[in-house]
Amino acid sequence: MISVTSDQLNVWLAMFFWPLVRILSWLSVDPMLGNRSAPASIRVAFGFVLTLAVAPVLPEMPKVPLLSGEGVLLLGQQIVIGLSLGFVLRLVFAAIEFSGQFMGLQMGLSFATLFDPVNGAQTPVLSQFMVLLTILILFASNGHHQVVIAVVDSFKQVPVSAEPMSARGFYSILYWSASLFSTGLQIALPVSAALLASNLAIGMMSRAAPQLNIFAVGFPLTLAAGFFVLYMAIGYFPSMIERVWGDALGVMAAASHGFVP
Repeated sequence: MISVTSDQLNVWLAMFFWPLVRILSWLSVDPMLGNRSAPASIRVAFGFVLTLAVAPVLPEMPKVPLLSGEGVLLLGQQIVIGLSLGFVLRLVFAAIEFSGQFMGLQMGLSFATLFDPVNGAQTPVLSQFMVLLTILILFASNGHHQVVIAVVDSFKQVPVSAEPMSARGFYSILYWSASLFSTGLQIALPVSAALLASNLAIGMMSRAAPQLNIFAVGFPLTLAAGFFVLYMAIGYFPSMIERVWGDALGVMAAASHGFVP
């Protein structure tokens, strides 16, 4: 007859419970694999499957009772780490959305909005196009595999432990988030420069021919110029996305090291 003690049961549960909490916390804010357009049951099922796949190769879990004060603190620690890792990836897509909003504002498409299932809100159509294009590029370049590897490596860099975390990991995330504005501007720079030149040309036309209907000519011209330059610059977009995505994965690793006391 096989007998299982309560200590053995706690060890088995801890082997899967603590990684599951961190992975589900990461999936709750991850913009790719934790997309809000997917049902919550699918995301939870994916978290379970991923936990079952990686649990045997993870470091040994601490022997902390789940229903204890120390277990509650450990639970909160894993939730914070998972949310922080997902937040880093969310910043990348925030920069992409900002670049789309900036280009759409200059092209005159700020009034064209669609419901964005990723954020659950109304988003300019050009921002949504940029986000969907980014997701397709990352899936094509195995960006989702890199994220899963980074999350699994976080268990080796920040093992599940009852020791308190260090705040240096949050500082590295906040420091990198300061580059959000500049990254979005770099992505929108080709279209912005072209639209600036077209607006200057329209301004000179209106001065040379005051009888010209500037609204009838300017809006189609800026719209056509913006789409043409976006079409020409879209070939350079994958390399920039891969660079920014690599920086985000590096920040995830730096944040994981920073959480270690």
